[in-house]
Amino acid sequence: MKISRNEPWLAPLAGFSDLPFRLLCREYGCSVACTEMVSVKGLVFESPGTTRLLLTRQEDSPLVVQLFGADPLYFREALNRLLELGFTSFDLNAGCPVKKVVKTGAGAALLNNPGLLFEIVRDMVALAGPKMVGVKLRSGWDEGSRLEPDVFAELERLGAGWITLHPRTARQGFRGKADWDRIRMVQEQLGIPVIASGDLFTAEDGRECLQQTRAAGVMFGRGALYDPLIFARFRELMFGSGNKGDSEKNRAKRLQGMINRHVQLCLEGHDSWRSFSKMRTIIPRYLRGFQGARDLRKSIVACRSWEELQVLINSELGS
Repeated sequence: MKISRNEPWLAPLAGFSDLPFRLLCREYGCSVACTEMVSVKGLVFESPGTTRLLLTRQEDSPLVVQLFGADPLYFREALNRLLELGFTSFDLNAGCPVKKVVKTGAGAALLNNPGLLFEIVRDMVALAGPKMVGVKLRSGWDEGSRLEPDVFAELERLGAGWITLHPRTARQGFRGKADWDRIRMVQEQLGIPVIASGDLFTAEDGRECLQQTRAAGVMFGRGALYDPLIFARFRELMFGSGNKGDSEKNRAKRLQGMINRHVQLCLEGHDSWRSFSKMRTIIPRYLRGFQGARDLRKSIVACRSWEELQVLINSELGS
């Protein structure tokens, strides 16, 4: 597993970090990618939707399968099945604040049940092996119940290989500002790597976060969703080659190439219509701040085929 300050990770983005998007990010410099969060119950009961989340290929490596749930029995069965399929690295979602996840006792609800959290991590490590399991956390359920240092220490003692910390509470969601100081305190406490998450919208944010927190690495989520080139820019910054601005014309050409490559990767898959529907929502994110983006977004949503979408992109961005 590549955990280093110069090796940026792609976060598990529900609804977005499918195989084509992961491959695109890898081509731009992503070192490690996570699947969308996968339900352990869905795995055990062989839900078709869950199976799609596990699509991968040789270039999609190293890959971390992120799991969520609240029943250790399902976790054990799911891990056994994944190991049989050849997956080796796993992450426990203990930070998702979405209501439909939390109400089942999963995601950030585990922050209120450390005994269950520890049991699940213990079982995952026993099956996958020490250092092959990470845990993605929020800093606590709310301001009055932030995680104590002994929680992080116990996760390390149980054999977790890394911690990913988004330093907001579950109650905050994405409101307010991520408390990067919290990452620094946890990293100073632990002997295992802490990967920083939260408010990393640009490559410069990633570098600044590392400088402030001394974290072992960074995980780009929303920043990658708006611009997969964030990985290339981050590497340039970390290796000292700078980060030069784009002219509007150069940015248009870069966007055109990136979108066409994403489309190509989608067309290589087995579920191109589902990917097409998703692309009509993700391309507008790439256009954030681009001149004429509002009208172009409307035209993209109105597209009804891959061919129509590509003609539109090439005519608008290639001129």
